[in-house]
Amino acid sequence: MKLPRGVSADRLIRALERLGYTVIRQKGSHVRLFHQDVPAHSISVPLHDPLKIGTFHGILVEVAQAQSVSIQDILDLL
Repeated sequence: MKLPRGVSADRLIRALERLGYTVIRQKGSHVRLFHQDVPAHSISVPLHDPLKIGTFHGILVEVAQAQSVSIQDILDLL
């Protein structure tokens, strides 16, 4: 699967909010998101535009594993 290039942090954060994550805080250039369902999960997203592809992929993999969804499901929300 080829990941889209040039995805901004704001766009990714909006997609994660559609999955049920909520922004709990921002410190500097990083936003912390939290999902309360079992199992609870939190993740940091750097506020870069665009996100580096490795960072973007790492966030997608971690969220997909925590929420039991595919990476493609998350990409469809972008």
